[in-house]
Amino acid sequence: MKTLIRVINRNLKLFFKDKGMFFSALITPMILLVLYATFLAKVYRDSFASALPDGFTIPDKLLDGTVASQLISALLAVSCVTVSFCANLLMIQDKANGSICDFTVTPVKRSVIASGYYVASAVSTLIVTFSALAVCLIYLAAVGWYMTFTDVLLVMLDVFLLTLFGTALSSCVNFFLNTNGQASAVGTIVSAGYGFLCGAYMPIASFGEGLQHVLSFLPGTYGTCLVKRHMMRGVFAEMSNIGFPDEVLGEIKKSIDADLYFFGSEVREWTMFAILAGSVALFTGLFILLHVLSKKNKKA
Repeated sequence: MKTLIRVINRNLKLFFKDKGMFFSALITPMILLVLYATFLAKVYRDSFASALPDGFTIPDKLLDGTVASQLISALLAVSCVTVSFCANLLMIQDKANGSICDFTVTPVKRSVIASGYYVASAVSTLIVTFSALAVCLIYLAAVGWYMTFTDVLLVMLDVFLLTLFGTALSSCVNFFLNTNGQASAVGTIVSAGYGFLCGAYMPIASFGEGLQHVLSFLPGTYGTCLVKRHMMRGVFAEMSNIGFPDEVLGEIKKSIDADLYFFGSEVREWTMFAILAGSVALFTGLFILLHVLSKKNKKA
């Protein structure tokens, strides 16, 4: 345990010492929030208002709160994974500069080295994602707050699990990378594509039926749905209070992926949590196993 703590401390110090790595990870969600609020808020607002049935009106504050909640949900769902890839660059840098060789010639177990990278990356990413969450909640309070204390706690749990998922996934992917150029290429691909695959940028309900079935097998889809459900639960409750019929609310939830369906069957919230937590355990175990197997292959 002492060895693991030393490895984690070493990785954390190197991460925060590299100002470029740290600030690029920290500022990315903030830039996205500014861009979303500046360019996409009006588009979402007009789209949501035009989609309401004839005769339905919604107060401006509730409309702004709905749009802000949806935008923030997308930002957090994407940032928890994309920031993880940025925070996990230290493992690749150690390969590129040869530092990993210093580890492998010591009596330190490969599983300890892998755990050290994973925990340090998770802690670094959690600092960034929870900082982003705090800024997002301040923004939401300024435009239209409808969340309860329980909702906030659930969103924090969602962000925590999504960050661990992003860390585990990026650890497995980055294990096969050896240069900073490869890391940059993979980071660009993930940043560009993940938001669409998890339903953050465009609701999965807007895709074709075949693609919906494919995306329903991806864990990130359920993580995004959880954030949306908890961020927008107060908004939906307020809509119900002002007279929105359950049928209309159901269609709204379905259209923005607050409700998800797996081959026609609605996925329950506890099932989403189980899928996300199981994916974290699966990819974390796979990452440690890859390190252990790499040692055996070298001996052979």
